[in-house]
Amino acid sequence: MKWRAELTGILALVALAGGCGPEEESRPPNIIYMLADDLGYGEVGAYGQTRIRTPNLDRMAAEGMRFTDHYAGSPVCAPSRGTLLTGLHTGHGQIRDNFEVGGYPDPDELGQMPLDSGTLTVGTMLQEAGYVTGVIGKWGLGGRLSKGQPRFQGFDYFFGYLDQQLAHNFYPTHLWRNGERVELDNPSFSPHQRFQGDDPSDPSQYGEYQGTEYSLDVMADDALVFLERHQDEPFFLYLPFTVPHLALQVPDSALAEYEGAFEEEPYLGDRSYLPHYRPLSAYAAMITRMDAHIGRIMVKLTELGLDENTVVFFSSDNGTTYTGGVDAEYFQSTAGLRGLKGSVYEGGIRVPLIARWPGRIEPGSVSAHVSAFWDMMPTFAGLVGVDPPAAIDGVSFLPALLGESNQQVHDHLYWEYHGLWNGAQAVRMGQWKAVRLGGHDNAEAPIELYDLESDPGESRDVADEHPEVVARAREVMESRTEARLPRWNFAR
Repeated sequence: MKWRAELTGILALVALAGGCGPEEESRPPNIIYMLADDLGYGEVGAYGQTRIRTPNLDRMAAEGMRFTDHYAGSPVCAPSRGTLLTGLHTGHGQIRDNFEVGGYPDPDELGQMPLDSGTLTVGTMLQEAGYVTGVIGKWGLGGRLSKGQPRFQGFDYFFGYLDQQLAHNFYPTHLWRNGERVELDNPSFSPHQRFQGDDPSDPSQYGEYQGTEYSLDVMADDALVFLERHQDEPFFLYLPFTVPHLALQVPDSALAEYEGAFEEEPYLGDRSYLPHYRPLSAYAAMITRMDAHIGRIMVKLTELGLDENTVVFFSSDNGTTYTGGVDAEYFQSTAGLRGLKGSVYEGGIRVPLIARWPGRIEPGSVSAHVSAFWDMMPTFAGLVGVDPPAAIDGVSFLPALLGESNQQVHDHLYWEYHGLWNGAQAVRMGQWKAVRLGGHDNAEAPIELYDLESDPGESRDVADEHPEVVARAREVMESRTEARLPRWNFAR
């Protein structure tokens, strides 16, 4: 089925070339995994969104499979990405929270805690299977002076942000290509400042918070080059987009698509994120622009004759943020789920997952299979016909993708997070969801229990009614391994 990019901002309507490419059945499938940044469960049309336009993702869902019960690896960026790449949940993995090695701004770009040298990642697994591997987007698992960089972690190619704090600015002075700095035509300015003008209603006074080259556009263009360059060999392309993570920044051409769509007041910024005179429109336009680039990628696959031999996934690294001018309530970003980014309630960790593979995945299908980021590694292994690493937490959901009846089901899923709530843990076991807050200082911190079948919004704690389920959840929570940082452990 052919794709068409929507006219969005400066992205013109792309005409599809007729005919199909060479037969690719003898070659293992290519894999593209696209990851939004802080996109909520309800912020895609296919998941119920009505105010933000996502036509290409909606078409992808119509032509593929939409998962209702898929989970990020963590409620924040770096540990979530760590689970995706290693197949280990945050009770066993190395990265269990965002951890800054350097400060901000940091001229050395030390970034976040790096993955250990020699870590077995999705990249190394697929390299060993004969795949060309690439990352284009935001990394966040090792700065430029570390062995945590993608080129040391199983990826043949990298272009984008190494330091996730620098990704707070969509108009950076530079990005990184492998180990080389790539200059962009943007002025240097701090992405952490308040409005400096005298009239917040004057759009011209917000010009200093923009530049010329929008990083999302630059990285999307590079993704198309990657596809052209490696069209004749099996490839894995990981696209961790920076949208819609703050700051609120988007080219005026994209903002124009939402002219008059919302009644809104200027957001004047704070010490964390930049101001914007139309924050609701900016947020929606950022997501729609990402969607348009996804359309371009799908068009390119068709043009290169790769469409039917490429499995494309789309998800988000955690739920919608709670700050910086974002209005999650207005957009119904969690689709009624409780909590936002930083929370182990459903709104912080349940995320969209869309998968498309023409001729293999049933169009318009919906799966309630319960899965998480650490399942991606064994699923990729199944797609390419290799064995996944033995000591991981993931379970392949390839049977669910293909509509087969032999899908293995998790006994439980586990999360821990240390940046808020004085330590937070969560467990999902079938219909049950257990949450424990405050465990850093209190070994007997109470466990809340919710029945997600009858109460997906986690509004009624039924722990007192099901002590045996609470006991099982506590066993899972206590089965975690000790983290290397003492502050990432719980009281005993």
